[in-house]
Order: sequence, then structure tokens, then C-alpha cells
Amino acid sequence: MAVAQSPGRSYNPLFLYGGVGLGKTHLLHAIAHYALEENPRLKVAYLSSEKFTNKYIDAIQNNELAKFRRTYRKTDILLIDDIQFLAGKERIQEEFFHTFNALHEGHKQIVMTCDRPANEIKDLEKRLVSRFEWGLVTDMQPPNYETRLAILRKKAASIDVQVPEDVVALLAKRIRSNIRRLEGALIRVSSYQSLIGKPMSPSAVEGLLKDLFHEEGRTVISIDQIQKRVAEHYDIRLADMTSRRRPENIAFPRQVAMYLSRELTGKSLNSIGEAFGGRDHGTVLHACRLVRDRMEVDTDVRQAVRYLQGQISR
Repeated sequence: MAVAQSPGRSYNPLFLYGGVGLGKTHLLHAIAHYALEENPRLKVAYLSSEKFTNKYIDAIQNNELAKFRRTYRKTDILLIDDIQFLAGKERIQEEFFHTFNALHEGHKQIVMTCDRPANEIKDLEKRLVSRFEWGLVTDMQPPNYETRLAILRKKAASIDVQVPEDVVALLAKRIRSNIRRLEGALIRVSSYQSLIGKPMSPSAVEGLLKDLFHEEGRTVISIDQIQKRVAEHYDIRLADMTSRRRPENIAFPRQVAMYLSRELTGKSLNSIGEAFGGRDHGTVLHACRLVRDRMEVDTDVRQAVRYLQGQISR
């Protein structure tokens, strides 16, 4: 809200990261709409990093680079979706670096979304990582049960459908991974109700959405599950996952478990650290980088981590 109310004055840049379907793009649109309602004269640009790249290439090919730069360096609010797709593209990173600087120095607002923290984007220049962390970095987590209930009720009202409260509660309980899937399930239920001409019971919804519920059950993986599976694989005690012991035969499995927790649960770095004996987010980040680096150079490590990932995801 502060970003939309006072662009460029607080939380600049705003960096939002999280998994698929958690509302990052929706939030970008909300910021744009609110800001324009408050001040219709604002110049607001929304686009994905992929579209930014394509427009940059078109500008070079058509000898319109100056026009391209005027367009994006003179905006009041620049909203960039999926910034992770800049990874590995040296020329477009260079261009975005200068665009970012021009906007930031002019006190213009920059908002970016990503599927991971900036410092976890591989092949992204360190100077960009540093700038992305200048302002407010926000980890978007899946909504809790009460929030899921509220989302479903609001969605039902917006599309003018009546769904029994016990069915709404069932959907909120069973679908936890992302908002897009949650709203899609509600639309399926309402469409089927319309087809049969009567409200659905929870048992009927169980049958209608059994594939979705089964998939959702697979996607909800806990850190406890990961710790137990990794401890069994490396033949160490489960208690070693949270202990302060640091021998290599204990420390590395614990780091693998942190890495898998980051990859498979969508939990924040702080939440993962807390589950591993109250470690801080820097320790978790170091573990993730170390395991990733070891996987690149050591075939045995890579195979072991992929095997564990497959076993846990089953």
C-alpha cells in the first residue's frame, strides 16, 4: 500500500518473491491500478522481464534504442514480472542495470517479482543482486486456512455463486499450495453445481476433485518429512538435523536437508532455519549454495540429492 500511495519514497525497490500462484502478478496489477486511481498522470509500465528483453531486441533491430530507453527510464512506476528470466543474458542485464539506476536516482518506483530470492538467481550479476536488495524484500508464502477461506468467499461473491459453507471449508482445508489452484477448484465446483442444478455435498466434491486433491496431497511436503528421509539415507540420527554437531558426515546431510527443504516446501529461509535448530537464514542460504555447487562438480552428490528429491516427492 505504501508503494502505491507514495511511489519512489518508501520501499524502493520492492522485491516480491514466492512460488507459483501466490498472487505476485495480481499484486503488481493492484499497485498499478491503485497508483493510477490516486494520480492518473503517473506513467506506469508493467511487463515481464521476457517482454522487456524482446522489446530491447526489437529496439536494436529497428534502430530505436533511444526510444526504448526513454519509454522505460522516464516512467514513474516500473513493474517487472518474473525478473529471474534475466539470468544468463549479459546484454539485457547491462541494459536493465542502467534502467534501474536511472529510475532509482530519479526517485521513481521499481517493483519486481521473482520465484526465488535475488541472491539465489544463478548467472545474475552481483551488482544487480545488490540493487534488488536495496529496498524491501518480501517472501510471499502460501495463505493460511483462514485466509484461504476468505479468498474463496470473496471469489464466490465476485462470480455470484452460492457454494455450501461445508464445501468452502473442505476446499480451504485440502488445497493449500497456491491461490490459483484454490480459485480454480471453486470454479469447477460452481460449474458442476450449475450443470446438475443443485448444491454439492462435501462427498460429491471429494469425487469431483479427487485428482486435484491427490496432487495437492503430494505437493504438501513438510520439513519433518525431509529431515527424516535424509537422516535415513545418510544413516545419521534424526536429532542430528537440529543439533550443533559439525563433523562432515553430519553437517553435509543436514545441508542437503536444508537444500531440499528450500526446493520442495516453499518455506522461507527463516522458517527453514528455525526447523533446523534455530539457525539463521544466512546459514540456510550458505547450505543451499554449497549443495548446489557440490552437485555441479560431484556426480555422486548430484545423484544422491536427485534420488532423495524423487523419493520425497512421491
